[in-house]
Amino acid sequence: VQLQASGGGLVQPGESLRLSCAASGFTFSRYDMGWFRQSPGKEREFVALISWNGGFTYYSGSVKGRFTISRDNAKNTVGLQMNSLEPEDTAVYYCAARSGTYYSTKPAEYNYWGQGTQVTVSS
Repeated sequence: VQLQASGGGLVQPGESLRLSCAASGFTFSRYDMGWFRQSPGKEREFVALISWNGGFTYYSGSVKGRFTISRDNAKNTVGLQMNSLEPEDTAVYYCAARSGTYYSTKPAEYNYWGQGTQVTVSS
């Protein structure tokens, strides 16, 4: 199982970034996918999730309206479009996969994790 996140970088406040996560080694189309982030000294926090078929999405209040999660089951990828970035969005971003009967925002309930990609928002 592998989840490879990419697309992070250094941007100025108000700019955009698109993260991507490539999955392999499991049946991607059967898993809900989530994005989480973690800043130094803080717990890993939920950012967004998308259901296995893309029909349901859910966002944390801090990113709703600015971030958009999407997936392509034909390519085994999940993306996170991040607009109007703020310094508070600075963190390592992780993609994760979950197989379950309900949607979850809890990191402990996700089965597989990627290695993370650093996003830094600073002027």
